[in-house]
Amino acid sequence: MAPKPLDYESLNENVKKVAYAVRGELYLRASELQKEGKKIIFTNVGNPHALGQKPLSFPRQVVALCQAPFLLDDPNVNLMFPADAIARAKHYLSLTSGGLGAYSDSRGLPGIRKEVADFIERRDGYPSDPELIFLTDGASKGVMQILNSVIRNEMDGILVPVPQYPLYSAAISLFGGSLVPYYLEEEANWSLDFNNIRQSVAAARSKGITVRAMVIINPGNPTGQCLSEANIRELLRFCFRENLVLLADEVYQQNIYQDERPFISARKILFDMGPPMSKEVQLVSFHTVSKGYWGECGQRGGYFEMTNLPPKTVDEIYKVASVSLSPNVPGQIFLGLMVNPPKPGDISYLKFATESKAILESLRKRAHIMTDGFNSCKNVVCNFTEGAMYSFPQIRLPQKAIEAAKMAGKAPDVFYCLKLLEATGISTVPGSGFGQKEGVFHLRTTILPAEEDMPAIMASFKKFNDAFMEQYEGYGGYSRM
Repeated sequence: MAPKPLDYESLNENVKKVAYAVRGELYLRASELQKEGKKIIFTNVGNPHALGQKPLSFPRQVVALCQAPFLLDDPNVNLMFPADAIARAKHYLSLTSGGLGAYSDSRGLPGIRKEVADFIERRDGYPSDPELIFLTDGASKGVMQILNSVIRNEMDGILVPVPQYPLYSAAISLFGGSLVPYYLEEEANWSLDFNNIRQSVAAARSKGITVRAMVIINPGNPTGQCLSEANIRELLRFCFRENLVLLADEVYQQNIYQDERPFISARKILFDMGPPMSKEVQLVSFHTVSKGYWGECGQRGGYFEMTNLPPKTVDEIYKVASVSLSPNVPGQIFLGLMVNPPKPGDISYLKFATESKAILESLRKRAHIMTDGFNSCKNVVCNFTEGAMYSFPQIRLPQKAIEAAKMAGKAPDVFYCLKLLEATGISTVPGSGFGQKEGVFHLRTTILPAEEDMPAIMASFKKFNDAFMEQYEGYGGYSRM
């Protein structure tokens, strides 16, 4: 009997190829253990509110009023909500064609795209065109829209940093393209190695692959580094020479935990470089409300901005966006509030600034606690988390542990992370889910657990790790880089 269209064996092969480790085997096992009553610390995904981060008051007040506009007619509304939140809610409602329940333009509300353009101009010092900004349901949807436009067939390659955020490998598989990996240099704090990038491109071309785009994630996920201005400048020159579109994933630009390398957008550096490059290099930049000190992952608000894309291409991307009718409108309002927050002198400014600063300062402290904690453990080495929300320690596994993993039918880092989960309830993601050099093992954890819980979590990790190393050592040392 012939298989039915949605039987597993007759599914689209590209769907079957998709792998997404952040919600993979470890996450599923952690969910099972949680159902059995075990306390699980989900550090597998950058989901701040799920780990106790409180939402900022002002954006929630504005969106509450937009969601329930009848509150604006209540004579006591001024007792419950500050005047600037009321004014902003009225402003956003006036931009819609019928409140939050009505579709917007497929690119997003024009008034909010203008707020995004103004934010980009303030940040970079160069004007931005709202017509080249599309609002999306989180940055991920935007990344998928652009990759879908770039990838024509399996001979089209996308350069992706390794370790990478598995959205990229998953989307490239789904759209039937080829991932072309380039390795970040762990010993140089995960910086770019242009010799390696050139070798990757040459190797892909020797197989007949046309390399069409390059992804950078800055600050890095899972690696937590902030790229230097010199690195990004060289990267833009490379894209110019090799005729690649640069996809700049800059969703962690608010998450900076050191002062030596502040975030600088690829767009600003491109425009600073001047013609011909500033007029030629095609660039798409992504941002979101899910990260930073907002952490509004569930609201699904994001945008992408296109630089040096021809009008006909922008029209085609608009046409495809129109198939989904409209990005979600509450997410768009969160985005407007993120790019245009309360200003000094506004009633809500002091509270907003105090809340934001407290979150960022605490994240900075947690980045230090976690890095120091990992580096105090046997056979664990970890670069400092300069930005983003993750630590990516290297775990130097003893040969006996690697053999035990093989016997269990698991990748060595999956084996280690499963043992860690069973012993401590800490749910992480194995490095193999992001890609890593052969014979080198990592795990990714967020720095998001509450600051007061962090010392106990790191003590629990150290106790497990050192016992694990003790158990498996003495049989040929550990795997080295």
